[in-house]
Amino acid sequence: MRIRTGTESPVKRKTSVLCAFCFEDNVPIGLGKLNKKIDQTISQSIKEINGQKGKISIIHSHKEIPSDRILIAGLGKKNKLNTDTIRDVTGIITKKIHELKIREFSIIIPDKISIKNDQVISAIVEGANLSLYEFDLFKKEKSTNTELDLTLLTSDKNAQKIIKNSIIVSDAVKFTRDVANLPPNECPPMKLGDIAKKIANQNKMKCTIFSKNEIKSKGLGGVTAVGQGSKNEPKFIILEYRNGKKEQKPILLVGKAVTFDTGGISLKPGLNMDEMKFDKCGGCTVLGVMKAVSELKLPINLVAVIPSVENMPSGEAFRPGDIIKLFNGKTAEILNTDAEGRLILADGLAYGIKHYQPSMVMDFATLTGACIIALGTNVAAIVSNNVKLASKIKTASEKTSEEVWELPINDDYMDMVKSKVADIKNLGMGKAAGTITAAAFLANSVGNVPWVHFDIAGTAWIQPSTKKKSYNSHGATGFGVRLVVNYLMNQK
Repeated sequence: MRIRTGTESPVKRKTSVLCAFCFEDNVPIGLGKLNKKIDQTISQSIKEINGQKGKISIIHSHKEIPSDRILIAGLGKKNKLNTDTIRDVTGIITKKIHELKIREFSIIIPDKISIKNDQVISAIVEGANLSLYEFDLFKKEKSTNTELDLTLLTSDKNAQKIIKNSIIVSDAVKFTRDVANLPPNECPPMKLGDIAKKIANQNKMKCTIFSKNEIKSKGLGGVTAVGQGSKNEPKFIILEYRNGKKEQKPILLVGKAVTFDTGGISLKPGLNMDEMKFDKCGGCTVLGVMKAVSELKLPINLVAVIPSVENMPSGEAFRPGDIIKLFNGKTAEILNTDAEGRLILADGLAYGIKHYQPSMVMDFATLTGACIIALGTNVAAIVSNNVKLASKIKTASEKTSEEVWELPINDDYMDMVKSKVADIKNLGMGKAAGTITAAAFLANSVGNVPWVHFDIAGTAWIQPSTKKKSYNSHGATGFGVRLVVNYLMNQK
């Protein structure tokens, strides 16, 4: 999609469709007076949709003004306005324009509202750019998404820069979705490594990938154990982005990338097992963040560690009852081979912290079904050992409308993952606090480094209970990319 700015007043704008927003029982924001005949028609249209969120009305100008049509879109109640409403309604507008086979349209940036102008522009760009996403790589008949041309009417002098950055970020979300949506036969760990190499070469990052033998020789026992049951060998992917001061410690991102999860010997039920291609979404989120940050050229140092495996049952697979040694030096008792994500994440965290001495670390994983039981499919869980870091993550979450909820962690939860026959065990106390005990397992690899863990099991892809949004309608969501990039862009 091509998006640019325009400074013309709406009354002079020559466009196929001139789009404006309105609240319930209110006039269009920023549209102004056009002419008496058109203004009366607009007033009638607003009454018909009553400004309800997501409702739109289109009228023809009949050559009364330079614009061929005028589209009015409702934002709902003024006191409930947020950036996600603007993002979602913009997606609805864009889908309607596409449905009508119109290639060019303009949107008036609403002013004098409760949200800052830069956030409004970003939300509009993201809503427009993400709304027409389709994953049709394996379809004979491809989507007929002709490239749209959108002009944002605003007097903001920084608008074009905001648009450019917002396109980079939303394109990174689409990239994340593309990788996450790949089927398991097309995306084993080796393929994920190839994708990482490609974005590294395109964006001047260093990429290192450990083979199966290197993973074992370096003592990455969790990755070795989980990956040994598949003919598709595990990979340990490292990306390094260096654009900060040399003495500046990097930020570490770690992403779980189980390219397909059968549960291993502790086999999952067959129903919906196809969705376990999405068990790589944590790693995909990290790849998307690295792509966006490198293209934005943020002045920071950033390291990504992505342990990637396929968890399969076979004569070579690890078993319940096994005791393995993790990279952090601790032994782990395996009680369930379907609690595999924490094993590879523990290795990724410990390796990244030891070798890169980060200032802070974030990890991302579709880790526990317990997270969905606790929070549903619209909110991700976070667990952190640092109040200040967690607060900043929540602020970024509010700005990007990727919702998170912090769960506690203390010594009682740490005790729940202690084993009688090893240092720790990969399950807690039955079904109690499943999301937190998984995080407690990871905490053994973190120490005192500021850390936040994202459990995105509910939010990484669209599920039956997911709240539908125009810019996020099917398959993988790319959850977390916009949130983390927003946080990194505001690093001081």
